[in-house]
Amino acid sequence: MPFGLVSFKELTVDSSIQVGVRGPTVWVKVEGKGSFLNSGNLKEFAREMLDRGYREFVVDLADCAMMDSTFMGTMASVALRLKELGHGHLHIVHCGNRSQELLSGLGLDQIFDIHANGARAPECGALERAPEGESPEAQKQEQAETMLEAHEALCEAAPENLFRFKDVLDFLRQDLHRETPSK
Repeated sequence: MPFGLVSFKELTVDSSIQVGVRGPTVWVKVEGKGSFLNSGNLKEFAREMLDRGYREFVVDLADCAMMDSTFMGTMASVALRLKELGHGHLHIVHCGNRSQELLSGLGLDQIFDIHANGARAPECGALERAPEGESPEAQKQEQAETMLEAHEALCEAAPENLFRFKDVLDFLRQDLHRETPSK
């Protein structure tokens, strides 16, 4: 599926992520909730854009009602990948006080460029995830892997988060160990 002016919708009606590309910049506009339910789609989209050579990402939080740790960790993993590549940035624009507190509380203000205002996102559209015919068990495992990667990224971004998320990491690792078929 080509990525152009596309977006993806979460399974609930109160949340969607709109994405688009303007020149060398990838735009992500969060509407409603940024959560573990749409983090997998964001992760896959960002990975595809990084593979295509994009190095500037802008996340517009103007219409974002809330973010959970998995969503913030997914954004952190993009920023950490850009840092690993040696160039590029993840910018947060239209970041309200509550979102600023959440991001700063996890030390993500150290790896994101956060702004209360900024340019408006270009016209973006919905990226509907193509039905893959995955079993519910495979979907659950993929979601658990995304959650684990996101929380590991939070700990890499700010080591003090390890204490905050130690139990979550332990639980997710145990859950994945139980779900992974023996070879």
